[in-house]
Amino acid sequence: MDSPPQDSSQDPQLDLPAAHEEAPREPVLTLPGALTAYIVLLAGIHLRVLLPPDLENWTIDVFGFIPKRYDSSLLNLQIPGGTGAKVWTFVTYSLLHANLTHLGFNVLWLLPFGSALARRFGAVRFFLFLEVTAAAGALAHLLTHEHAVAPMIGASASVSGAMAAAIRFAFVRGSFLSFNRTDADTAAKVPALPLSRALRDGRVVGFLSVWFGVNIIFGVGAIGIDAETTSVAWQAHIGGFFAGLLLFTLFDPVPRVRNDAADASSQDVSDRI
Repeated sequence: MDSPPQDSSQDPQLDLPAAHEEAPREPVLTLPGALTAYIVLLAGIHLRVLLPPDLENWTIDVFGFIPKRYDSSLLNLQIPGGTGAKVWTFVTYSLLHANLTHLGFNVLWLLPFGSALARRFGAVRFFLFLEVTAAAGALAHLLTHEHAVAPMIGASASVSGAMAAAIRFAFVRGSFLSFNRTDADTAAKVPALPLSRALRDGRVVGFLSVWFGVNIIFGVGAIGIDAETTSVAWQAHIGGFFAGLLLFTLFDPVPRVRNDAADASSQDVSDRI
């Protein structure tokens, strides 16, 4: 026996409005946890400027990179930090900054390139990569400033290394500098170009030309500045940059593609404009 039709007015569930699932909204600016932690670390360390002047200067002497520290001919030169500082300052100098402008400038450049690299590498590889490029920058500074007494500080060598590593995949179709980029995580994990192929890409060459040009201008502009004025350690920038460009493959967890496949995958809308 068929049941009689129910009166919809007697069914309270039918009176409820239909539920509509809203797509999750993506935040305007999302940073990977590793990069956020690094920026917070830099900001926290910069609070040292609140220390008394003598203690702040001691901190820079102990943790800043001083080429004179490695001059074996100066037996009577007493630099705070002792033997240990000859090791740790290859990295710790990169965590110190002269002022907020110095810190802000490095963070600003790190946001796009460091964000992509942190997503691609993961936290452990990302932090290790920053340390290696910082050490490479310090070595370049040491080789070109053998007798310098002034401490070098700043994350610019690591930032330069991150920029160099990121351009190995930044212009590949779907990546973060591509005209048809995908979401941030996918864009950061596209297969990278082999170095030989990347150096034949006009966009990569253009980026390299501008970057080196800016650093040379800074270097020439620093000539003749008195010793008490803060100058740009552009040699350290170049050391970090080359380390990032050449050592990227050792850190990259994303499988690479063959040269012929890279040629096809790197095609972008910009090729047809």
